[in-house]
Order: sequence, then structure tokens, then C-alpha cells
Amino acid sequence: MGNGTYEDGRGRAEFGAPGGGLWVEEPARSRRMPDPVRTSAVRAVLIVAVTLTEATITFFLTLTGSWLAFPMVIGAVAGTVVATWGVLDVLITRQMWNQRYGVLSEPSSTARGRRREQRRARREAGRAGRAGRPERAAPGRIPRPDGGFPAPNRR
Repeated sequence: MGNGTYEDGRGRAEFGAPGGGLWVEEPARSRRMPDPVRTSAVRAVLIVAVTLTEATITFFLTLTGSWLAFPMVIGAVAGTVVATWGVLDVLITRQMWNQRYGVLSEPSSTARGRRREQRRARREAGRAGRAGRPERAAPGRIPRPDGGFPAPNRR
């Protein structure tokens, strides 16, 4: 089979192109879910699928008037409660994951630059305000006779 078909491994062209394969890989649109969230989502999908199947069977048993209809109705109600728990488990697990590991608080470069400019402006405003008035001692500090301030005690 030398015509670029699926079997010979050469069919990697775009779909619809002459001699093209059926499989075209595309990059993922979103990141993969964390493992605990994915596990609970798979569990919820399986529970919901079983519950919907059970509800469908219950419906048909009710239409035929079978004696199994009543026990299946009770099972379908219980399955609905369990399926609701499964979906809530996904939401709670996802929220817990986001609160523990999901949010990395890193300011963007524009926010960082803006804050840097604001600090620089505040410092310059403070220097301009201090330049017009004489220096005073801070509360609790005694000025030296030569007009300077004593250095803090460092050991």
C-alpha cells in the first residue's frame, strides 16, 4: 500500500487533502485538570450515566406495567441523590484545589512598574517637602550639639 494511506504511516497531511490522513493533532485549548478534580469528575460522569440509564429503564418498565417498576423508581430516586452528590463533589473538589494550589499571586509587569512609579513619586514629594523646613529630631531622640542626629545603636 504505497498510496499514503493510514496503514503505512505516511498519511499525516491535512484532512481532505489528497492522500491525507484522518487524524490531525491540534494543541490543547485548556490546561489539564488536576488529578483529584479529574477523578471526581470521572466518578460523577459514571454515576450520572448509570442513573440516566436506570431512569430510562424505569420509565419503560412503568409503561409496560411490570412489577419491577416500583423498586426501580426507588432506585432511580436514590440514584438521583447520589448523582447530585457526585456533581457537588466535583464542584467542591475544584474549589478546594483552587484555594490550596490554584492561585499564584504574581503582579503583572505593568502593575509592578506602576507601583514603582508611585513609590518614586512619593519619595520625591517627601524630599521636596522636607527640603523647605529644618530637620527635627524624631520623638524620643536627642539631637547632638553639632546639629546632627545620633546613629542608632547597632551591635
